[in-house]
Amino acid sequence: MSSTIKLEIVTPAGKKYSGEIEYLKAPAIDGQIGILPGHAPLVTALKIGLLELRKGEERLVIPISEGFMEVTPDNINVVVRTAELPDEIDVERARRAKERAEKRLNGKDSQSAHFDYVRARAALERALARLKAADANKD
Repeated sequence: MSSTIKLEIVTPAGKKYSGEIEYLKAPAIDGQIGILPGHAPLVTALKIGLLELRKGEERLVIPISEGFMEVTPDNINVVVRTAELPDEIDVERARRAKERAEKRLNGKDSQSAHFDYVRARAALERALARLKAADANKD
């Protein structure tokens, strides 16, 4: 059995990542899941959160939006609405999005009567994932 597994991350904008990894931790809809080479076949929904990839000493954390993951013993295919590599994360933009979402959720937005709670909650989760990923990828 190989010590690596091929990972591909795809969004509507195109392929975000393709490479051999040793381990993947993903935010499955029913909790965190770890994938190693030789994993049993699996299809699961993913929620907003962080993908953590490891290969040797290299660790990469990628914030994602909702989507799906298909696993075979030799491949992992992740199809998500959004995924951002570390150099694509705009930390200031994420901080502003976090603040806006928190205001909406706390009823401090002037348009609070018209906002969609589910959308504000998702915006907050995406912003927090970006900030956590940016922090985790610092060297």
